[in-house]
Amino acid sequence: MADSPSKLIDERIAELGDWRGEALANVRALIKAAAPEVHEDWKWRGVPTWEQGGIICTGESYKQYIKLTFPKGASLDDPDGLFNSGFGGNTRRAIDIHEGDELDPEAFKELIRNAIARNESK
Repeated sequence: MADSPSKLIDERIAELGDWRGEALANVRALIKAAAPEVHEDWKWRGVPTWEQGGIICTGESYKQYIKLTFPKGASLDDPDGLFNSGFGGNTRRAIDIHEGDELDPEAFKELIRNAIARNESK
């Protein structure tokens, strides 16, 4: 039997073993705090995904950064300017977290709640 998505995300965090694992664990905790009913998934051969009413965001890990991609990010209010990547398209937006970056926890949780509201408004 395959491991659960939550266990696979735990393993990814542990496997990263550096600031990227800490950043991904922090983001995960903030998502769960903002959305206690969130569903974790593991898509596209290894991408942690958080869903409620649709995909909220994904948490991809790269050598130099963690990328949080919001599939409907272009339609979300981002008054705190958290989105710093993915402006080339009409639908997605992303937050790239590099070593030493600080993510405003309250602004991020509000963005998560906005993404869920957007998903559930369809």
